[in-house]
Amino acid sequence: MFKRIKSLLAFLTIIPVGMDENCLTEMANSMFLFPLIGAFIGLSAGFFARILLNIFNPLIVGFLTLGFLLLVTGLHHADGLLDFGDGLMYMGSPEEKIKVMHDQQTGAGGFGLGLITFTTTALCIASLKQHIIIQSLIVCEASAKFAMVFMAWLGKSAHRGLNIYVINAMHGKYRNLRLLSALFITISFALPLMGIAGLIPIIASIITALIIVGVSNRHFKGLTGDVFGAGNELARLSSLLAVVGMNRWV
Repeated sequence: MFKRIKSLLAFLTIIPVGMDENCLTEMANSMFLFPLIGAFIGLSAGFFARILLNIFNPLIVGFLTLGFLLLVTGLHHADGLLDFGDGLMYMGSPEEKIKVMHDQQTGAGGFGLGLITFTTTALCIASLKQHIIIQSLIVCEASAKFAMVFMAWLGKSAHRGLNIYVINAMHGKYRNLRLLSALFITISFALPLMGIAGLIPIIASIITALIIVGVSNRHFKGLTGDVFGAGNELARLSSLLAVVGMNRWV
């Protein structure tokens, strides 16, 4: 288990735990533990935000906490989101769209999608009350990571890349057990921290994953590593929107 956690931390965060030649395989086979790492990231961001709320106004804290989340994850998912936006906006074949996603430049599609996603995410965090911000970020980050597990279970690969590892793992012999294990881990955080309402952000992340897989199949004929990164960022946003919406009406 320690080796599994180490490989996941090395892949999903910038924590210097070290990587070896088997890290990617170990990570893929342990993908069902993604929500556990997500909960850890959310807990760290929650404490960060809770402390800052004693010093700054919520709007500043929202943007700084988003920056903390992006930094901890090494901006890998954020980069995938920008590339995903560029791929969607490019008019061409799936192969040409994937090629655009792999270039080093960020176009209008990536900039626009990134601006809307990150700004709205920061504003959602700023809208969270101090007494629920930690548990909300834990559940939303766990839900975002579960969205990636669900995408790997549901989707197919558009080309050979890092996505091959996780998609193959989630289409293997124990694919359904791994998915259910990831869902169980996510729910095990959501219910104690938020009660039955904790299921709403999980449902929001699943709906987001379904939409992204559908859009990616249409534009790219499958999933890429950038699509998984976009899935994380957009599922986090949809989960936060669900929490903010619930708080407004409860």
